[in-house]
Amino acid sequence: LDIDERFSARDNFKIYIGHNGKLIIGKSNFFNNSCSINCVREIEIGDNNQFGENVLMYDHNHKYSDKNKLISEQGFKTGKIKIGNNCWIGSNVIILKNVEIGDNVIIGAGCIIHKSIASDSVIINQQNLVEKKPDCD
Repeated sequence: LDIDERFSARDNFKIYIGHNGKLIIGKSNFFNNSCSINCVREIEIGDNNQFGENVLMYDHNHKYSDKNKLISEQGFKTGKIKIGNNCWIGSNVIILKNVEIGDNVIIGAGCIIHKSIASDSVIINQQNLVEKKPDCD
């Protein structure tokens, strides 16, 4: 675990590091309420990043291919997460394993990041809201 002294986090910030996990958090990073970093292999966060509320990071997920074992007994598939510098990660974003986020990236609220993002990008969630009127008979 390597965290710069200018690190700042609000309420309910959580870090989990597995036995061989490596977590590096650079200079002047801010984590809002209820952010969670779950590191089994490696997560690296650059400098001057802002994280909205409830941002979650997972550098792993459960293995589940052996039907004769409980999922909880099968271990994990692991990868890395790397976040560049000067990024704004909006509220309720989930960042998954094998993702690299470049510098100066903005990620809008509610996105699930499952692939890498180039520097100077803006990512938004284009969720469609569908409003239906009730049938009136």
